[in-house]
Amino acid sequence: MRERSTAHDRSVRLHKFIAQAGLASRRTAERWILEGRVAVNGAVVTALGTSVDPDHDDVRVDGLRVEPVRSHEVILLHKPRYCVTTVRDPRGRPTVMDYLQGLSTRVYPVGRLDWDATGALLLTNDGELANRLMHPRYGVPKVYRVQVQGVPSEEQLAAWRQGVRLTEGLTAPALVRIVRRAEESTWVEISLHQGWYRQLKRMGEAVGLPVLHIHRTVYGPIPLGDLPVGRWRRLSENEVRRLREAVSLPMKAKRA
Repeated sequence: MRERSTAHDRSVRLHKFIAQAGLASRRTAERWILEGRVAVNGAVVTALGTSVDPDHDDVRVDGLRVEPVRSHEVILLHKPRYCVTTVRDPRGRPTVMDYLQGLSTRVYPVGRLDWDATGALLLTNDGELANRLMHPRYGVPKVYRVQVQGVPSEEQLAAWRQGVRLTEGLTAPALVRIVRRAEESTWVEISLHQGWYRQLKRMGEAVGLPVLHIHRTVYGPIPLGDLPVGRWRRLSENEVRRLREAVSLPMKAKRA
């Protein structure tokens, strides 16, 4: 553990190391350090300027070891209904991690999908990429097929397109079009670049359109395609490149 790094070692700031491991954003990692939740080589560290050597220092958050990332993985999962988008659930409910059989790398969900929602979910161990994908500054769009009760009026659709007043404020303008009508419900395609808590359901409630189901078809430049429900695949190098371009991140050089 060092207070500052030199030009000849692989030291990295502690909060950055935690973020790169995919555990949290840099800001959240800084808060954990200040709260005394981070230990290095058995000693609690509260100094934000601390640097660590990923190859030699033992870093722990809440007693759990933070492993340095040797190579990055980006995974696309077709999330099924009735599982939570977390690594573990204190209530014992199924999580998206239950569907990653055969994957030896430890990854984390990028953002969330509701318990009863389905569709495209990204998971990665690239903390910097994950944080940028979730940051509102970069405005990465997500496309959803949303089933609502009844038939939307032009006024209701216009409200979604222009912005709906929620607790956090006015939602950003959305692209909205009707995809299919049924007897008692309608499927609507909505493109959003926000990710407020239960945003689509609350937008429906705000204009009198109860949301019955949410299915995400596209995350940024990555479409779900024909990936079966509950299955996952690694993104190709070209897909990762397009994903990183969407948040102004260059591709990382491969290690020899």
